[in-house]
Amino acid sequence: QIQVAESGGGVVQAGGSLRLSCAASGRTFSSAAYAWFRQAPGQEREFVAAISKTGEIIYADSVKGRFTISKGDNKDTVYLQMTGLKSEDTATYYCARGPEMTTRSYVYDYWGQGTQVTVST
Repeated sequence: QIQVAESGGGVVQAGGSLRLSCAASGRTFSSAAYAWFRQAPGQEREFVAAISKTGEIIYADSVKGRFTISKGDNKDTVYLQMTGLKSEDTATYYCARGPEMTTRSYVYDYWGQGTQVTVST
């Protein structure tokens, strides 16, 4: 079994920065792709960013240039550095682990519980 957990959410002012962390534990013997998704109240789950087993990265257009996804020295640790935060970034952010890098949520088989990000104006 593999467990995924996010942390780092909170309340920040518009224009501010926040870094989310994701840690996978358990049977993480093989390399994997990681992704961040978010979901605001009344909205569908939205792809944010993903990083492949080999370090390839893709971002949603809505966050490109503002958010950065990266892996830590421990390849089962992933970060999402968010800058220039806007009110529309307010959502619950989820970290996901899976076999391939994709924007499709159903491909990922391990998910965290979510961490809330609120951008105040």
